[in-house]
Amino acid sequence: MQECSACGDKGLLYGRSKRALVKRIVILGGGFAAIATARRLERRLRPGEAEIVLISRENFSLFTPMLPEVSSGALDVRHIVTPIRAQLRRTQFILAEVRELDVERHEVGFTHILTGDSERMRYDHVVIAIGAATSTFGLPGVAERVFALKTLEDAGILRNRLMWLLELADTIPDDAERKRLLTVAIVGGGFTGVETAGEMVELFRSVGRFYPNVRSGDVRIVLIEALATLLAGLPERMGVYSERDLRKRGVEVLTGSGVRSADADGLDLQNGTRVETRTIVWSAGVRPAVLPRSEPLRRGKGGAIVVRSDLSVPDNLGVWALGDCAAIPDPGGGFYPPTAQHAIREGPLLADNIIAALRREAVKPFRYRSLGMMASLGARKAVAQLPGNRVLTGFPAWFLWRTYYLARLPGLDRKLRVAFDWTLELLFPRDISELRLYTRQERSSAASGL
Repeated sequence: MQECSACGDKGLLYGRSKRALVKRIVILGGGFAAIATARRLERRLRPGEAEIVLISRENFSLFTPMLPEVSSGALDVRHIVTPIRAQLRRTQFILAEVRELDVERHEVGFTHILTGDSERMRYDHVVIAIGAATSTFGLPGVAERVFALKTLEDAGILRNRLMWLLELADTIPDDAERKRLLTVAIVGGGFTGVETAGEMVELFRSVGRFYPNVRSGDVRIVLIEALATLLAGLPERMGVYSERDLRKRGVEVLTGSGVRSADADGLDLQNGTRVETRTIVWSAGVRPAVLPRSEPLRRGKGGAIVVRSDLSVPDNLGVWALGDCAAIPDPGGGFYPPTAQHAIREGPLLADNIIAALRREAVKPFRYRSLGMMASLGARKAVAQLPGNRVLTGFPAWFLWRTYYLARLPGLDRKLRVAFDWTLELLFPRDISELRLYTRQERSSAASGL
């Protein structure tokens, strides 16, 4: 236990009326951490004790662990999103882009997505849970040419791109150009990169029958990792098994050299290797998202907001941060990893601490031991790190991966839809329709900086 570090005592107008003075808690973001915080506040706040407001640029929360399956057509795009309004009951939801955080005046400025109108809102406590954005490290030509896999639009854009490649490759007579079109380079050998490579193999295998002029030998999937092994930082057996399985299924794995630059015809590695390709999938890095005009918040390595162990931001009364955008200290002197399993546990603790601050009670530090990490490889195989650093591979790990993430999907309807998608995938080839109706920006988050 430690003394409260974020108590404030400023009365604010309830909503936009003057009918009552209550405390206002504003949550910025709509991901795992933000939703977990809001739900806990709804359960624990007494009637009339505080108003909860959640501001997000999307009206849904995205189940990001399943994005690779959406990009390959294994899952329907709408089945891994859940409307924010359907998950919350007492929280006021505002569909808007946050444009500034004024910590001195205790105000949030935002612009409504649909109308473009700007507005300011005062707060007693603000929770920053804006997540992370794709990082291309400023490498020449990369941001303009790669396809990221961070947002729902990313998954839709990439899936359309893969269908476009197949359609075009089936019609051109030039063998060299056909092979260049059908070469997909995936940069980054972490969870997203490994899972995407496995899903790409399954996609091309499943739909190849529909493209008579595309031979299996024309398809080339290259997975590039700058470090010496895949899934670096996890037990070595996980990376070794992943590489062996992907190679066995035709993936070309290049380790030990990062990307130097990219152009319209491919990319160059630091060791001089050249990969000729029209499609580069980027999963090599993310960076904490940054709010405009949030300079007073101290930043740690990589740009994450520095917080105390109770998730409050030092020297900023009533400001809290969690999830991918925060550097949360662990008892060992390091920082907790920015993963979903941590975010959904940070949220309830932060909510409890805000309530403690409102009631002038002691707050608690965040403490959590990871349950492990998992990565799906496709073809009913996966790798999993279990408590005690034990490793599970193959079909048992794949079954555990699907069981765990299905259980974590919010809402019974989403669970049933995803389970049905998985059943259909066992019986029928994947859908090859190219849908371009639902992308708002029509560009990858790697280029837009989201």
